Amino acid sequence: MQFTPGFRLNPLQTSLLSLGLLAMPALAQTDAPKANETMVVTATQTKHTELTAPASVSVVTRADLDKMNVNNIGDALKHVPGVNIIATNPTGRNEIKIRGMGGDYTLLLVNGKRVNARETLGSSFGNDFDLSSIPMAAIERIEVIRGPVSSLYGADALGGVVNVILRQAKDKTEAAVGYTRTMPTKGQGGDANQGSAFVSGSLIDNKLLGSVVVEGYQRDNWKSEQSNNPGADALEKREVVNVLSSLKWLVTDNQDIDFDLGYNQNDMDSYFNNVPLPPNSPRPLTAHNVQELDRLSLGLTHNGRWQHFDSRVRYYFEQTDLMDDSQLNGGVADVTQTNHTVDGQVSGYLGDHLLTSGAEFRDTELEHSRSITNGNVDASQSAVYLQDEFSFGDLALTLSGRLDHHETYGNEFSPRAYALYSLSDEWVLKGGIGKAFKAPTLAQSSEGFSTTACRGRCQVIGNPDLKPETAISYEFGTAYEADRFGAGVTGFHNEIEDLIQSDQWRPAAGYMPSVMTYHNIKKARIKGLELTGWVDVLDNVSLAGNWTLLDSEDRSTGDDLTKTPDHTGNLTLDWKASDVVSANLAWQYVGSQIITVPARNAQAFKSKHYQTLDVNTNWSVTPALDFKLGITNLTNTQRDDVATDAEFILEGRTVYAGVDYKL
Repeated sequence: MQFTPGFRLNPLQTSLLSLGLLAMPALAQTDAPKANETMVVTATQTKHTELTAPASVSVVTRADLDKMNVNNIGDALKHVPGVNIIATNPTGRNEIKIRGMGGDYTLLLVNGKRVNARETLGSSFGNDFDLSSIPMAAIERIEVIRGPVSSLYGADALGGVVNVILRQAKDKTEAAVGYTRTMPTKGQGGDANQGSAFVSGSLIDNKLLGSVVVEGYQRDNWKSEQSNNPGADALEKREVVNVLSSLKWLVTDNQDIDFDLGYNQNDMDSYFNNVPLPPNSPRPLTAHNVQELDRLSLGLTHNGRWQHFDSRVRYYFEQTDLMDDSQLNGGVADVTQTNHTVDGQVSGYLGDHLLTSGAEFRDTELEHSRSITNGNVDASQSAVYLQDEFSFGDLALTLSGRLDHHETYGNEFSPRAYALYSLSDEWVLKGGIGKAFKAPTLAQSSEGFSTTACRGRCQVIGNPDLKPETAISYEFGTAYEADRFGAGVTGFHNEIEDLIQSDQWRPAAGYMPSVMTYHNIKKARIKGLELTGWVDVLDNVSLAGNWTLLDSEDRSTGDDLTKTPDHTGNLTLDWKASDVVSANLAWQYVGSQIITVPARNAQAFKSKHYQTLDVNTNWSVTPALDFKLGITNLTNTQRDDVATDAEFILEGRTVYAGVDYKL
């Protein structure tokens, strides 16, 4: 490709330049990406700036994480546009909802690899084991794609993708240690401690790089005066240990091999009761729930950078062992989930087209000592995909498609088309359409799998006749990014079919069977609008905000979807008072939403809006020593009676203090 003086790169060519797939003569060097621009890879598995990425994408940087009191991925994403962190059960476990789609429809990746222990828990307890399995000290940035991207990633990406990019080892030795103490000022208990240590560097000069991070988190159970049951926990006791290590062998100038090894221990203990019971009830007034999880993961990856294309081949393994002991289950269950994945990808420039193609094979096996008739079930699936990025002047197009084959559900094709038009270097129009799907889980589809429900009084068995859930999504928006301010607006519309739903008790109607199952009975529509903006008010003061409006509907009933706020807003103010002191104010508004309340005959009610305010300060005493001090939920906001009757209790005013030292 020839370049002439005055030629301006389109977004696709900028992407190729950053990949090293496009050579640039001196005449056009000024058109390279700006030094302060954040590059993202999750939208296409090729590099783009946030502005020119063919998707709705947000990035949480390392600097953003250092401003907040962050214990897990959910905490890190609570101010991202279009994202809601929703409690899944009364003991404080969370899920990430993107554009109104539940946690089951958010695909969690670490360096592009799936993290998945959800099959180990087929119950309404919720499962944020995955969110707690990634050490915060190891994170370089988090990329969030809003909207379906099954055309690249396959099942589970109906709502979007969260890709956690880890710090990479460099030749220069780096090390850091940190500790944070968190103390609620309301209720009883809830104190938490988090400590971490990180080291990376060269083990053999120009040949072998390595890194290790160790992180521990311990929180006491927290009881709140808001609870209808004084003996129940509003937040469960939690002990988490994460260890993550990596080695990079620089085989040649254009080849390297990565080996990753991780260990995660996550123990939870709580007393809960979301339905008040009479004193003479034969069932426990506050059921005791204990779950202890151990997870081992490893990965082996070969990366090649050849003359005309890049390649990647990798294998990764994940095994999760869970001891599940709840008084509602009637005994201890031992659960093991094993995931094997092999994939490969090539990306290169062919004529005027950047092509990315790949293949994947994934196998999941689940063993359960109580819930599976034959002791274990498994499922395998394979896929091939192709993506084409090309342009006509200022119009950049991305076309992609993925064909998944599931041994039970057959073939599923997920196409996607996206267009981006550059009105100028700072202003773009973009939009697209995509199809996504989600295969039923092993618990939902295996006839021999039964899950305890109804507080131990019923069983929910799998249904082998289920169909995959599918979604068609449209979005269109515009974004502008200048040196000192930026803004964007995006409208989206999702149509979801064959949603899988477990049958539910309806005590008011006298419907309380002892055995139930799952059905494809629901259709849903979710549409909305996302507004974002930021401005550097002064050289040392910046203001950023976002607002998401959601309109959700269960097509089968005409009702709103549960736990889906109609409005969510965030406003953050950053002030760098001096070279030593900086401060951050973070305000969040969560609108009204429908909640099913077990204590009210499992009927649905509207819960009112609420808002919180966090204050965070950082003190850089020396280039190596940082202190942080802050208060979350400064106003001690409490949710209304509907939420508290369902025991979704907001943690009260909480003080935290921490120290970080870089060696």
